[in-house]
Amino acid sequence: QVLLDESGGCLVQAGGSLRLSCAVSGVIVSTYAMGWYRQAPGKQRESVATISSGGLTVYVDSVKGRFTISRDNAKNTVFLQMNSLKPEDTAVYYCNTPLYSNTRFPWGQGTRVTVSS
Repeated sequence: QVLLDESGGCLVQAGGSLRLSCAVSGVIVSTYAMGWYRQAPGKQRESVATISSGGLTVYVDSVKGRFTISRDNAKNTVFLQMNSLKPEDTAVYYCNTPLYSNTRFPWGQGTRVTVSS
């Protein structure tokens, strides 16, 4: 069974930084493209960053230049480094395979990021 365990979210002031982690168990994450999603209150879940199995990254325009997705295959973990945080980044963040993937793992509980102004 595949489990996604997101962590690292907390309350942070605008302009601050956070590093989110997604520990994956049950599959070898290096063989999959992975992504980070977020769901703000009252809004649909959106994809914010993806990383291919080869390391190519794609970001939604609103986070380009501020967020960096990476992976540590030895630890079977995917990261999201978030810098220059804004109040509009407030959301619950999840990891999973990208939208274009034919594979979707069961969603984890997510990790909550709150950015205060």
